[in-house]
Amino acid sequence: MAVRRQRLVYGALLVNLLVMIYLAFQQHRYISNVSNPITSVNQYLGDTASNTPQSVANRITVILRDFEMFDNAIVDTIRELYSELNGTKVLIVGDSHLYPPLQLDVKWNVDVVSLKPDLLHNYSSSRPDHLIKTKYVLVLPDGAKFKHWKHIQKAMNMLGGKGRTKAVVLGVGTNSLHCMSMGVDVKRWQMSLWKANVSADQCDLLVGDQAVLLLTENFRSLAEPFARPFPTTFYIQAKVRDWKVRYMRSHQLVWVKALFSAPHNKWKHKRLEEERLSVFYRQWGIKAVVHPDGKTDYYGCTRTTPRCFGTIINDMPEYLYEGKWTPPCCLKALRETARHVFSILQQEGVRYWLEGGSLLGAARNGDIIPWDYDGDVGIYKEDIEKSSHLKDALENSFVDEEGFVWEKAAEGDFFRVQYSEHNHMHMDIHPFYSKDGTMTKNTWFKTHRQDTEFPEHFLTPLTKIPFVGVQASAPNHVKEFLEFKFGKGVIEQPRFPNYKRVQ
Repeated sequence: MAVRRQRLVYGALLVNLLVMIYLAFQQHRYISNVSNPITSVNQYLGDTASNTPQSVANRITVILRDFEMFDNAIVDTIRELYSELNGTKVLIVGDSHLYPPLQLDVKWNVDVVSLKPDLLHNYSSSRPDHLIKTKYVLVLPDGAKFKHWKHIQKAMNMLGGKGRTKAVVLGVGTNSLHCMSMGVDVKRWQMSLWKANVSADQCDLLVGDQAVLLLTENFRSLAEPFARPFPTTFYIQAKVRDWKVRYMRSHQLVWVKALFSAPHNKWKHKRLEEERLSVFYRQWGIKAVVHPDGKTDYYGCTRTTPRCFGTIINDMPEYLYEGKWTPPCCLKALRETARHVFSILQQEGVRYWLEGGSLLGAARNGDIIPWDYDGDVGIYKEDIEKSSHLKDALENSFVDEEGFVWEKAAEGDFFRVQYSEHNHMHMDIHPFYSKDGTMTKNTWFKTHRQDTEFPEHFLTPLTKIPFVGVQASAPNHVKEFLEFKFGKGVIEQPRFPNYKRVQ
């Protein structure tokens, strides 16, 4: 009997404990629902609550970035946006304070932000990404609007899948976007473009008017998310990160208003976009863009500007420490200088041959070594008397008819030919003379392992080798000559100068 009463007591205690746990759970659930009513409603209504205009508006920030103050439809764009997605957060991001001021309705959820900092504002005021509190960002072209808010909902769903798709693009207007493939070679400071599969849904670069949807966390991760012209600058940054962009072909946005209909405004806008892209290339180290037709545009140094790197210390240019090779504009200048030097020496009957790294590059691939920063040729010292250019350089440096600078080097007994008075990419001309069948000279550089005497038989006779687009003069038995100077396997096993410093 006592055992039975004991069991009843234990049972009652257990029931009371379970009731207390249940009541505590219900109280917690009630408090959570009150503090987060949207979440609680979704728990009971399922997915239907997230598929509403208000839910889309709450999850997205629209950015207006690419616009011109002399011809825009910003106010009309925002008005149309609010007719479809009332309450959407909008950021108007300008390079400086907008003038003339925009006539914006106070009920619109709009912030106008300038990227230009000034002494009256703190750093964060010029960082509009700090104002983005939503999960998604839509960069919308000026003058564009949705046909229906569900198109944005569908684009959001496309971002939710696995893989490298980091952005979804919607075209604007009746023309389809053009898909391009793109390569960005940071080491070579170069970007290349070529035609892609026209039916591809994922592209490196989409050409045409478009809106771009991204997760906010991905947008913020870009090195320069607000760079112009958008979206070209976005695609370059996305490619470096190996992102894929999906083109939502099934839905297009439409235009609220046609912009740049006046010829002058159209010309002005195009010129400004080209200038902005040029600024972006230079700022982020893209110094050459190769187009599908093979044409190359250069954005680095020119004949009228200094070269792209400063004084070289211990035979190591700064760019090698950065993990990069010689800027393409510098290689271009070096090729032009080399061809000019070859032409002059040939015209004046001076026997010359490729030396050092120049001959090594010619033997490897017929061009300058990708990380080299100058060129070298040897000549017979006795042939200086044949050349008016070299004789004049012995007296004073001078600029020849094509703008190249000839001078006697300050470092020793050799000549230097510079690309221009401003750009000092150069070829060095080293005078050698024969001494008992051995070619020697008066100035040597201990840091140059190839700088050594060699048997004259390598020059009798001289031969030709392809280099920088011409047939340049070279020693005979090139491989044997190079291995005599550099060591075995030098052609097949490239290495940086002082290579241990950059590994």
